[in-house]
Amino acid sequence: MKKRFFGVFGILFLFLVTGIISHSAAKDNEVVLYIVRHGKTMLNTTDRVQGWSDAVLTPAGIEVAEYLGAGLKEKKIKFTAAYSSDSGRSIQTADIVLKETGQKSIPLKTDWRLREFNFGTYEGDLNHTMWTDIAKSQGKTLEQWQAAGISPKDFANSVAALDKGRDPEGVNWPAEDYETITKRLKEGIDEIAKESARKGGGNVLVVSHGLSITALVNTLDPGLNVPAGLKNASVTKVVYKNGKYEVKEVGDMSFVEIGRKLNSK
Repeated sequence: MKKRFFGVFGILFLFLVTGIISHSAAKDNEVVLYIVRHGKTMLNTTDRVQGWSDAVLTPAGIEVAEYLGAGLKEKKIKFTAAYSSDSGRSIQTADIVLKETGQKSIPLKTDWRLREFNFGTYEGDLNHTMWTDIAKSQGKTLEQWQAAGISPKDFANSVAALDKGRDPEGVNWPAEDYETITKRLKEGIDEIAKESARKGGGNVLVVSHGLSITALVNTLDPGLNVPAGLKNASVTKVVYKNGKYEVKEVGDMSFVEIGRKLNSK
């Protein structure tokens, strides 16, 4: 009876110790997140509001994604996993990058939490209309508002407030305020980072959107205060280790430039 008791106890103890060691090892696995803004789209070209609404990449958008992939391949960046928002423009960009880097075998996982800001009833409207309405709500001309600099937090909260008056019956998905946006983005990136660490770490491709990437960086490192305006196919590099994030690069276009030069040879 004693032998059996200690035998069972020993097995349980072994499982416990193995679990602790495994958890500790997972925490130590460094994850490097290559967070990419999608390529240029048809709605970008026509200067339309594009948040949860979607459009395919333009020829130039495809080209810049190809340049990015070629640059990453030249620098021998190997990915252990790949993620994208569930918007078509992000998926298309991620597929191109994986193809150009010779890593099409990596399954692309989509996550709605990586989406761009939702602009509610302004979706598909002219950017000029939305920007003018924000400026008026703050007692400014469009020129004054633009000259003051655009904060993603102020931008999101202003649109969310304006959208309530444009859709009083709530028939549309409401525009998101900044807290809602950053909450989903942080939850999404936390899950990606932790899962990647558990699986051994390494480089992870994450394709998202301009304002969302900026908001995420400001959330991970509030001291940076990155303004809006990331370029298409730019790379924001974030290192995750032991539950902490360190922003290394924001809006890096060097991989695209490498790919462009390779293509011109």
